[in-house]
Amino acid sequence: MSLRFSANLSWLFPELPALPARLEAAAAAGFRAVEAAWPAGCPAQVLRAAAERAEVQIVLLNMPPGDQEAGEMGLAAVPGRQPAFRQSLAAAVQYAKEVGCPRIHLMAGRVPLGADRAAVAGKMETTFIENLRYAADLLAQEDMIGLVEPINNRITDPRYYLNTPHQAAAILEKVGRPNLKLQLDLFHCQIMDGNLSHNLETYFPLTGHIQIAQVPGRHEPDSPGELNFPYIFKLLESLSYTGYVGCEYAPKGDTLEGLGWLRSYWESRGMQHGGTSKATE
Repeated sequence: MSLRFSANLSWLFPELPALPARLEAAAAAGFRAVEAAWPAGCPAQVLRAAAERAEVQIVLLNMPPGDQEAGEMGLAAVPGRQPAFRQSLAAAVQYAKEVGCPRIHLMAGRVPLGADRAAVAGKMETTFIENLRYAADLLAQEDMIGLVEPINNRITDPRYYLNTPHQAAAILEKVGRPNLKLQLDLFHCQIMDGNLSHNLETYFPLTGHIQIAQVPGRHEPDSPGELNFPYIFKLLESLSYTGYVGCEYAPKGDTLEGLGWLRSYWESRGMQHGGTSKATE
C-alpha cells in the first residue's frame, strides 16, 4: 500500500498568484489531491471548475480565520466569539459543498491578547468543546469531517491555544463525536514533543489527516533537518494509513524542482508519475 499526497496550495507553487493556477500546476506535477487554507478571493465555482478540468480532488480546507487584522487565527476556542464561529462555519461548509471538499479544519484560535494562558485555559476548553459539538452536528448533516490541528507555540504561534496531540486527543474524547478527527502536522508535533513514532502509533486511531514539512526550516521533506521521512513514510504504510499526506511546506526554490523527494517515493514503490501503479498503465 502506498501513500496519497495532497499539495497544499497555500504553500506550494507560490510563484503562481491564484489558487486555480496553483491547482493546475499541482495536477501537472502529478498530484491527484490538493488542500488549502481559507481560499479568500477565489469563488467556489472557479476553484471547482479548475479541479474538474485537472481531475484533482480538493480534500481539505480551513475555516475562515476570523478578524486577522485584530490578530485572530481561528475562533473555535475563543470565548465570546461563538456567533462569529457559527457564521464562519456556515460559510466554510457552503464553500466546501460547492467544491466537493469533505474535510474542514476547525481552527482553535489564540489565547486573547494580554490574557494568561493558564488563567483562561478552562474557559477556552469549555468554549472549544461547545463549538466542536455544534460543528460536528452540522458537518454530519453534510457527511463531512471536522479536524483539529495542534500548532506549536514555541516557534510558529506563541499564543495558539491548541499545541499538542495529547491536548487535542483529550478534547476530542470529551467532545465525543465520531466525525471529528485529529489533523497531525508532523512539523508542529516534532517541535512540541518529538517522539514521532510513538505519537503516530498512539494517536493513529484519531487521525484524519497528516501534514509534513522538514524541521526546523519547514521546507521539503528531503531538505536538511531533523526528520527521516523515508522512515516516516514506511511507518505510515505499516499502519495502513489511507488518508492524505498534505505537503504543507515552504519550497526552498522552484516548487517543481523541489519535488524530487516525491518522484523518488513513487519510483521506489514502482509507481508512475502521479502515483499510479505501473501495472495498470
